[in-house]
Amino acid sequence: MGTSSGRVDAVLGIDIGSTNVKVVALDAAGHVVARVHRATPRPADEPSIDAARLFDTIEEMALAACGDRYAVTAASAAGVGEDGVLVDAGLAPLTRALPWFDPRRTELFDALKPSLGPADGIGTATDAARTLVGWAWARARPGAEPAASWIALTDYVASRWSGTAFLSDTLAARTGAWRPLARTWIDARVEATLGSAQLLPAVLRTGAAAGELRSPRLAEAGVLAPGALVVAGGHDHPVGGWGVDRLHPGAVLDSMGTAEVVVAQTRVPPDLSPGAFDVSPGIHNASGATVLRVVELARNMQWASRDPDVAHALNQLISGSAAPDDGLYSHAFRPGAAGGHAPSYAPQAPAKPLSRASAVLGALAALGDQAITSIQTLTEADTPVYTAGGWARSRGWLDIKRAVTGKDARGIAEPEVTAVGAALLAAHALGWSPSVTTALNCHPETSGSTAH
Repeated sequence: MGTSSGRVDAVLGIDIGSTNVKVVALDAAGHVVARVHRATPRPADEPSIDAARLFDTIEEMALAACGDRYAVTAASAAGVGEDGVLVDAGLAPLTRALPWFDPRRTELFDALKPSLGPADGIGTATDAARTLVGWAWARARPGAEPAASWIALTDYVASRWSGTAFLSDTLAARTGAWRPLARTWIDARVEATLGSAQLLPAVLRTGAAAGELRSPRLAEAGVLAPGALVVAGGHDHPVGGWGVDRLHPGAVLDSMGTAEVVVAQTRVPPDLSPGAFDVSPGIHNASGATVLRVVELARNMQWASRDPDVAHALNQLISGSAAPDDGLYSHAFRPGAAGGHAPSYAPQAPAKPLSRASAVLGALAALGDQAITSIQTLTEADTPVYTAGGWARSRGWLDIKRAVTGKDARGIAEPEVTAVGAALLAAHALGWSPSVTTALNCHPETSGSTAH
């Protein structure tokens, strides 16, 4: 498959993360033919993001991915769920994007809570990380007055390329003001934070075509195929989970990085009780939903690692260079919980560093298993679990999870599951049928015990 310029057609998948931006190019057969990484651009003095600078960075990455061989036929972006910017009528950003993890959110959320009121059916907790806190922050910024629309940071590049502001529905589900199954806004929450529903862009289903990809810079470089499409992406975990769902309908993705995020597509709507799951619309699955649960890994590990001897033991256990002792099953470690509750050791916890490290990893493995089990109740019986992320390449950690849970999982070797999931969305919009097994570098016989 080639263009009139002799370039080979490819789709781009973009993953806009809190730390890094990744772009992959996928050919029609499903091979990842190029990948480019850059640090997420932030100023040196604070963590907010300039969306215009991010746009320039991603265009540079697209050019690098295409090189002198490939042409973009469609592109889709997935990434962080809650960050965004106010833009003017020409889609130029008027504010920076306040990150979901920015500590300034907590004080602002506390001030907003009395005006928010209860909300049923939003499918996620109402807390300081939600987009509606970013709405209130952005409205108070100098220069925000001429705002014409709000755009999620993850959708910003796609909105610029298509010339139309939009919001992917899996990102609308992160706002704290949208009902994902009813697909309706909670007007009182929008008014209390964003100020006006007129600033809300159209909500597109993840995977829908948003328009033609128009980029003078890419066109001048000759890397745009005629009629190239922009495809709505969305929240990173659902998009990565949808890619895995293409391997096996109903499959669970256990993605282990800074946090352990367990995600799956359900075929029926789940319970929307607060705290049960985070729920967003299904992807190419209108009758069901995307469900996910998050288990904190990094915060618990950082707390335990304050003791250098325990930190050394943790590193040995995760790498597989040491074996855990009976502390693995001891319940001597109490993981930190959502809402800032600190980790702790039980009163009679052993003092031996190896035992403490074993207890920490045993407790985290058990928490991850609880998340997987709860989500599997919403999927078909015996659906497989696929592991991905940095921790999924640590033999010792996978052995510990198997010892604690008695369960195996299938390993995904592809390191950029979200970016590849976004590329598969772009390919689907074109009617391509790439090999998902090839794209994710995953083979059915690969279990968690053999992942590298």
